[in-house]
Amino acid sequence: MFTPRVAMASLSGESDAEWAIGGSEYAGAAFLGGIALDERTRTAARKLVSRDRTEFLPDDPIDFVDEQLAMLSDAPIRPGINVRSTTLSPVRTVAEVCRNHDAILEINAHCRQEEMCSTGAGQSLLRNPDRLCEQVRVAAETGATVGVKARTEVFGTDLPELSRRIVDAGADVLHVDAMDSEHVIGDIAAATDCFLIANNGVRDEVTVTEYLEYGADAVSIGRPSDRPEVLSRVRSATAEWFTEVVA
Repeated sequence: MFTPRVAMASLSGESDAEWAIGGSEYAGAAFLGGIALDERTRTAARKLVSRDRTEFLPDDPIDFVDEQLAMLSDAPIRPGINVRSTTLSPVRTVAEVCRNHDAILEINAHCRQEEMCSTGAGQSLLRNPDRLCEQVRVAAETGATVGVKARTEVFGTDLPELSRRIVDAGADVLHVDAMDSEHVIGDIAAATDCFLIANNGVRDEVTVTEYLEYGADAVSIGRPSDRPEVLSRVRSATAEWFTEVVA
């Protein structure tokens, strides 16, 4: 999927092509975004901005994605785009753009902001598996590499079982924010054969090793993704782990 087995996780309104290039010495993938694609999620994003959160709100989100991915065409890193939508048409269109750039289309089932969840996007999708799987299926039908960003500890969600459904719908990648339930990474790894990225608190050899021992295929870094010293430690730890595993 990508090497080194380190990803930079999207930070809403902050993770763009320039940010990805800045970490390309250390990471194998960078998820840009999140990008609100349709009117309901864009309205929610505007509400978030009104209370001082950062959001990408370009005039045309599809053109923005295309431009950002084009900027990474020669960068030594695989890009992904984290997106939020309540409707299928823009998911299909942005998946086609991602396919053309060999980028990963990542459906956001992770955002927990009330403004976004009330639209039916973000982590609310974890409580509506049919709608989430439908978005995955529509994106996968384009031939794009499709992923889902999810989080553990969402009440009423059996994430390992949901992960099986997501993979059956066509997802190639699961990007899981483990929060304080790191053991769930092991449950998901046992339940599916997809490429599994573990996120939350990844900073050093200890945290990297914990996730990889649970069966993750890669780890991702969120807030410290603009800190070379953290990226360097995580890259070294993952490289050492996979060298030892291969050996």
